[in-house]
Amino acid sequence: MFEGKTCLLAIESSCDDTSAAVMCDGLMLSNIIASQAIHAQYGGIVPEVASRMHQENISLVVDAALQKAGVSVSQLDGIACTAGPGLMGSLTVGLSYAKAMALTLGIPFISVNHMRAHVLSHFIDEPRPPFPFLCLTVSGGHTQIVLVKSGTDMEVLGQTLDDAAGEAFDKSGKILGLPYPAGPLIDRMAREGKPVYPFPIPQVDGLDFSFSGIKTAILYFIRDEVKKDPAFIETHLNDICASIQHVIVEILVRKVSLAAQLHNISHIGIAGGVAANSGLRTRLTDIGKELGWNLYFPAMQYCTDNAGMIAMAGYFQFIDGHFSPLDTKPFVRGME
Repeated sequence: MFEGKTCLLAIESSCDDTSAAVMCDGLMLSNIIASQAIHAQYGGIVPEVASRMHQENISLVVDAALQKAGVSVSQLDGIACTAGPGLMGSLTVGLSYAKAMALTLGIPFISVNHMRAHVLSHFIDEPRPPFPFLCLTVSGGHTQIVLVKSGTDMEVLGQTLDDAAGEAFDKSGKILGLPYPAGPLIDRMAREGKPVYPFPIPQVDGLDFSFSGIKTAILYFIRDEVKKDPAFIETHLNDICASIQHVIVEILVRKVSLAAQLHNISHIGIAGGVAANSGLRTRLTDIGKELGWNLYFPAMQYCTDNAGMIAMAGYFQFIDGHFSPLDTKPFVRGME
């Protein structure tokens, strides 16, 4: 069935999702994700727990991905795996498994940058953006604007100087007493409220971002209002969430608009977990119509951490012959 095609197995374990995918000639055949709900009780990711759960899940997830795709290990031409950025213990589990498989099967190993993979998730399905395009990558751990020149040539134009956008959502939710992860909850409640509370937008030069000040402003605002009215959060929760979402989205949109203007590019991609945020999608769609942008959003299953995007990035590297040594080490930060 797959004779003559390039079939890749991809593995993603950068944080708390264990995922495996199979892609043949750029066609996604499976994308299996095992999430770790256990972290909700801790209010955030516990690295040691995450790595232990990856060890328990990875063989099961890989087997499920191969079975769903109808591909045997003997039909694989390469193994792609996230090398970073991410949690060191989590990355080590995935990398060790992927390298052992590649060595045993005698096929190429391809280390993939997690952030590049988010960008390239746009090429899994139609419509696909033309090169060059700008990509706003927003997640719990990262916020970047990337100039994408090709599948293997990218330039970071701006990035967060402190917290990421997704982190700002989650930390704001914690201030409000919302369970982790709070981002989707804030999004849902914001739809029922109005942004009546004006939070300050940080003045950061160029295309870089800053979100730590927003978190502090929200903390002090809530503290002062609760002193005056102990039921303030409960009574005004929807409006508070709408106000938080409004300011975070506005920061992102202003920087994307500036980048598009500076580089004279009208093709804009949005990737990462926060790309699922309805407020961000609506605001970008509205401003895109005003400015003549062509906007690209990956399918929801490819916005959060998943091996499908690792497979796509690995496929670009495979066809260019960009293979990796088996002594490749995991890394915690960086685009490269």
